[in-house]
Amino acid sequence: MIFLTLIILIAVVFLFLYSLYASVIKNKNAVLEALSGIDVQLRKRYDLIPNVLTIAKKFMEHENELFGKITELRTKAINSKLGSKEKFEAEAALDTQMKALMVNVENYPALKSDATMVQAMQTYNEVEEHISAARRFYNSALTQLRNTIQIFPGSLFASNAGEVANFSYFETDAVARAPISAKDYL
Repeated sequence: MIFLTLIILIAVVFLFLYSLYASVIKNKNAVLEALSGIDVQLRKRYDLIPNVLTIAKKFMEHENELFGKITELRTKAINSKLGSKEKFEAEAALDTQMKALMVNVENYPALKSDATMVQAMQTYNEVEEHISAARRFYNSALTQLRNTIQIFPGSLFASNAGEVANFSYFETDAVARAPISAKDYL
């Protein structure tokens, strides 16, 4: 009888520990899935930016510096490691420059009323909303994973989620938090 009780106790402890281990792995995979979701949305943005710039260049002859900056930031963001702080920083800088471009569009009535540009701007705004939602999902998944591996007994399995230390939350920088003033671009 004692032997059977001991076997049952060991089995319960084993199942409990396995459940914790599986939870850590599940949450780690949710973070990776969320990163992938951000990447899909960013890819849409990367594909859209050259089209927006091409349309805008037809009308905005004096904005070559802004176009060059956007192109450079797009390249940097594409080449940065997914989930890294440098990628998030490059994305924030790219977002700031794209907002500046959208403000500058207001100075060109012909461009502002061009049907292709209007459609491109609407599509860009939709993509930005999707990116924002994907970032919120990522931050939520990362919080859940960190909670799992930082609270005992899940912390026993923290080493199994090793690269979690490499993941950082998506946070906007001070420049992105500040309201954009059209005066700065006119």
